Order: sequence, then structure tokens, then C-alpha cells
Amino acid sequence: MSRPLDIVVLGLSLSSSWGNGHATTFRALLRGLRAEGHKVLFLERDVPWYAAQRDLPDPDFCELSYYHGVDEFIALFRRRLISADAVIIGSYVPEGAAIIDAVAALRPRLLCFYDIDTPVTLAKLGRKDEEYVAGRQMSLFDIYFSFSGGEVIDRLEADYGVVQGKALYCSVDAERYGNTGEVPEWDLGYLGTYSADRQPALEKLLIEPARRLPTMRFVVAGPRYPAEIEWPANVARIEHLPPADHPSFYSRQRFTLNVTRADMSAAGWSPSVRLFEAAACRTPIISDFWRGLDEVFPKDKTIIIARDAAEVVEALTRLPAEKRRRMADAAYQIVCNGHTGRARAKQLVSALINCRQEADQSAQGISA
Repeated sequence: MSRPLDIVVLGLSLSSSWGNGHATTFRALLRGLRAEGHKVLFLERDVPWYAAQRDLPDPDFCELSYYHGVDEFIALFRRRLISADAVIIGSYVPEGAAIIDAVAALRPRLLCFYDIDTPVTLAKLGRKDEEYVAGRQMSLFDIYFSFSGGEVIDRLEADYGVVQGKALYCSVDAERYGNTGEVPEWDLGYLGTYSADRQPALEKLLIEPARRLPTMRFVVAGPRYPAEIEWPANVARIEHLPPADHPSFYSRQRFTLNVTRADMSAAGWSPSVRLFEAAACRTPIISDFWRGLDEVFPKDKTIIIARDAAEVVEALTRLPAEKRRRMADAAYQIVCNGHTGRARAKQLVSALINCRQEADQSAQGISA
């Protein structure tokens, strides 16, 4: 497979970034694949929620097609699924378990899973919740690409029968993310859809510091926050921020906050796309702690780890501007060197090629 690859991806959404983190992850990866010369068809369930909120209805870096149900999906794309070099099914695809069974029955050249929610997936399987992948299906995939790395990969293989687990972190499109040079408008900001398990950390690391620092300015961008949340007067709210506006948003913050979902924090080794986006914009990052974070962004050299409101207040009021700039520059270099969409695309393609070669060699050995 040294020629350009033909890849089919089934994901939650590419066309709409509203209320999900999948779209930006797929966009960076697929743009990287296009830059590397590969061909991608992205298949998305046509659901009303995303249909009404599409901010990328016609991407220029891949084909994008829609379907309404499993039977229609197979009828429309059967030949392409069979002929593709690889079929990659993502997490949270509607009727995902049925989709996986239908695609596996076609015996594609390579069948892979891209879990952008690995710790959530494992927690769901532990509760016998098989919303988008079943436990019996974990061994069907030639490669199980995981949003989480480290010990999570060992667990996938040892406890769930995954044949080959590979960490494939999210990434950032370096050509679309960078500092805009705008004057800082907020001292600390946060970008993320409301999540009940993230809210306590947001309360501790942004809302409480805002109460303690009434002369400073804060901002929270993202949908679905309950109306009953009592925001301090110095916390601005933005309901939705499309990806095209992310660089400006980050560039207008003195610091940005990263908060991790409970399942991902417990699992560790699960860097959010917001970390890479903020670093690409040279915005200093304050983050909650999880195992593996300092393997991506070394503590105190590239990122500030805060465990309570007092540590956030300390950073906002006492960190010298020069040190803040040095940390942001160091994080920027880390992202540019290994966490762009193109870098991630190279990792994906290398894994696919190696897997196919190993399968071919194994088949030759059996036939001999």
C-alpha cells in the first residue's frame, strides 16, 4: 500500500461542530490525510440536530455523504466499503453496533475503530451499555485507534480482546490555528460544551476564581449550560463558537483553562483537542491534572497544573508575563513538532500500511 490510500470513515459528525468535539478532530485529521495525498469518504448519519447546525456542509478536503439508516447505508456504499483500503468507524456513531456488524460482514480489507471517547467507552462497557460498540465486537477490528494512550492501550488488549491498540490522539490544523495578535479581552477563558461531570472542576477552577478576582474578566464558551447556573458578573457567556472563531477566542485570553471529563481524567493519557488548539495559538494553559499530561506538556515548562481555585488565582495574579510567554512558546513548539493534523495523518497511514503488510506476510506463510 505505498500508493495513496482510499479510506472510508464513518463518524459522528464532520459537517457540524455544534455540541461535539468529534468534528474538529476529524477535520484536522482528514485535512492531514488530504495533504499527504490520500482519498477519504466521510459518511455521516443525517440527523436533524446536526443538519440544522452545519458549519462545514461542503468540505474541500474529502468527500462527504449522508445516510439515514443501516440498510440505506449498506445499499448506498457497499461497493466503496469493500474496495476501500481501510474502513474506519468512529465512536458515538448512531446505531454503531449495527453498523459495525454490517460492515464486518462485507469483509473489508481493513476494519478499524477510532475511539474519540475511549475512557467513556470502557465505562459504558463496564455497565453493559453498548450504545455504539459492543464488547463482543472489540476483537473484530484490525486496529483499534484510541483517543487515549498509555495504560489504556494495555487495558484494551488485555481486558477487551483488542487485537492491536494504537494511540491516535486528537490534533490541530496548524494552518488554521495561530495567534491573531488581538488585544487580550479576558484574563481566563474556557471553551467546551456543558458536561455534568466537568462542571465541578469548572466551578472550582474558573467560577470561584472569578468570584475572588472581581476586577478580572472571564469567559465560558459552549452550548447546553443549564439556566440555573449562577455566573458571576465578570464571567461572559458565548453560546456557541464555530471552529473558525477559535483562534480569535484563544488569542484574546491571557490564560485558557482545560478541564477534563471524569472518565478521561481517571483513565489518564487523554489530551483534549482544546490543549492543542490553545497551544497552537500560543495561549498559556491552566489545566486540571491527569496521569500522562506531563508526558505531552511538561509541567511548569509548558503548562500550569491547578488543583484548586487558589492555584488559579496565583497564576492569574503572580506569574510574570515573560514566564507566561516562554511557557506558551514551548507548548507551541511541542504541538508544531508532533500534534498537527498532518502528523497524526502520517501516524494513521503508517499503522494501516504496517497492518496490511503483516496480514499479507501471515497469509503467505500459511499458504506456503
